[in-house]
Amino acid sequence: MPDRTLEALGLATVPLLQPLTYPGPPAPGPALLAGDRLLPLRPEPGGVGRWRVAEGRKDTGLDEALAALGQAPAAARVPVLALGSNAAPGQVRHKLTRLGLPAVVPFSPAAAGGLGVGVSGHISGPGYVAAAPYADGGAGSRLWVTWLDEAQLRAVDGTEMPHYGRALLPAAEFPVRLPTGERLPGAYVYYNARGVLAGADGRPLPHTRDQPALLARLLAASARLRDLLGPAPRDWVARAGADAAVREAGTRIFREEGWLLPERAFAAYDAGAGGG
Repeated sequence: MPDRTLEALGLATVPLLQPLTYPGPPAPGPALLAGDRLLPLRPEPGGVGRWRVAEGRKDTGLDEALAALGQAPAAARVPVLALGSNAAPGQVRHKLTRLGLPAVVPFSPAAAGGLGVGVSGHISGPGYVAAAPYADGGAGSRLWVTWLDEAQLRAVDGTEMPHYGRALLPAAEFPVRLPTGERLPGAYVYYNARGVLAGADGRPLPHTRDQPALLARLLAASARLRDLLGPAPRDWVARAGADAAVREAGTRIFREEGWLLPERAFAAYDAGAGGG
């Protein structure tokens, strides 16, 4: 039987602990994170709970597999779009297990309309600059969906807020389609409360999966950032990760350099920390 542990699959990276690896490797396809293992999921029509979980020679329904693990079925979970490290099984496992919660989460790629993926308007606690969505009626993005139960949702809220809000996006404006072609009736997304960074053209700066390249680009564009966080990306994450005041100063420079595109789209759909 193949070794399906995250370590064996090369998916154990935790950007919270290694910030230059942000966002970490995502789930390679539909899968069930089951503790230390990632099991393939085969999409089937009729709802996510009917998708099939393959483990060795066994092939069971997702709801059946979740019940065997003592966890909530798909109908008791909510779909949450993942743009950055929340699509990385290693990061999700770390976030949940450090709070004593089971790391049992279905993942799936999805096609999301009306959303682009940009760069957050703040420096995160570990020192990296994360991904964040922006609204664009003409955009389409390949994202991931995680299905979280109530306790898991509250745990992830705690890792995102107050820098992020959680919005419930209506399907009419932000359609999200699963590999089966089925469209979700709605999905949550975490958005940066400040906004996203702009490029030289005034448009949202596209997110890149290469964190060192992103930090090098920001350093090259601002002498003030080089003085505060430079000269190299490794210096950036070391200094920012060690000192909240440095992170706040760097975030302030984003705004003062004129790079910040304020958030104006998602607040109307905000579910709040207590919203379900």
